[in-house]
Amino acid sequence: MSVDVAPGVLSWARERAGVDLAALEAKFPALPEWERGTAAPTFSQLQQFAKATHAPIGYLLLPEPPIEPLPIPDFRTFRDAAVHRPSVDLLDQIYLVEQRQEWYREHQRAVGSAPLDFVGSVSTRDNPITVADQIANRVRFTVEDRARYRSWSEALRDLIDLIEDIGVLVMISGVVGANTRRALDPREFRGFALADPLAPVIFVNGKDSKAAQIFTLLHEVVHVWVGESALSDASLAAGSGNDDERFCNAIAAEILVPLNSLRREWDPNADRRQELDRMAAKFRVSTLVVLSRVFDLGGLPWDEYQDWYGAEAAYVLKKIGVNTSDGGNYYNSAPFQMSRRFARAVIADTLEGRTLHRDAFQMLGFRKAATFNELGRRLGVA
Repeated sequence: MSVDVAPGVLSWARERAGVDLAALEAKFPALPEWERGTAAPTFSQLQQFAKATHAPIGYLLLPEPPIEPLPIPDFRTFRDAAVHRPSVDLLDQIYLVEQRQEWYREHQRAVGSAPLDFVGSVSTRDNPITVADQIANRVRFTVEDRARYRSWSEALRDLIDLIEDIGVLVMISGVVGANTRRALDPREFRGFALADPLAPVIFVNGKDSKAAQIFTLLHEVVHVWVGESALSDASLAAGSGNDDERFCNAIAAEILVPLNSLRREWDPNADRRQELDRMAAKFRVSTLVVLSRVFDLGGLPWDEYQDWYGAEAAYVLKKIGVNTSDGGNYYNSAPFQMSRRFARAVIADTLEGRTLHRDAFQMLGFRKAATFNELGRRLGVA
């Protein structure tokens, strides 16, 4: 028996999913007729279509396409214009992180945690250098602190733990939930922050380069300090058309490479390749970050900076790869994808009987109790 479905809703679901039309028609040969309204799917076919397009089936039964705005402020810009039409992958990832945040917020209330004093403690009108110093000292990620690291990639891994230590959940993943077939596109977004006095969350797109991830992570930390949720540009390569994004970019860059320090150290007469490597080693950052700060010093014209940045990005990607991989070891990568702090809290709460195993598995993306138990053991809570 066919279902009365509005043709425009089916077209909306297909376009929203960004699925290849030929591939979708191979699964649903009658799709062109459905979209023209000359035929209709059965309920079983509609269920399969909903799964293929990652659309809630309830949406497909509406008389017209729903309006589906981003649930958080969108600060991304492209050529100074706002970015529209979020992908279904981006939306689903935000919804998942919001669900985790809601659970963690209630958990924090239940255990009597006090609000975090730094959330909303600064304004975009504040001096960026002052705010950068405040954040770097609170997180313990000053230039002096970073001297103990052997590389900036090691600094990135430790920075995640340092930010979690002050109460912020940090999630870095390149896929929607645990679905490896749904990769997140770094060209669409680099990260987002969900500010909250009890349960602030930072999500960083793990498909982006490591060089970009460390900058995005600090950029989103600034959003938490400002007390605003945001979907972000966090780009080193280009300026943003949004004042809040420029503020967060400036502070993230100042934390990583303080301009006064670079001014003393940078030798404009030396070989640029060697100077970039020397400064990257000194500040324990990517050469991309150093290059952006050299531009901030006024050492490069904009066009030349863009050319150098493109060449340097290719050099960095070839040298270190494009994401935070742990050699395929699930138990090494999973805590970073879902936040170590969050995973520990959920597993402990479940073992103590306050959270159902079913709910814990859903939030953590598990299917087997063995996975739950092993991760708990490795995190020291089982």
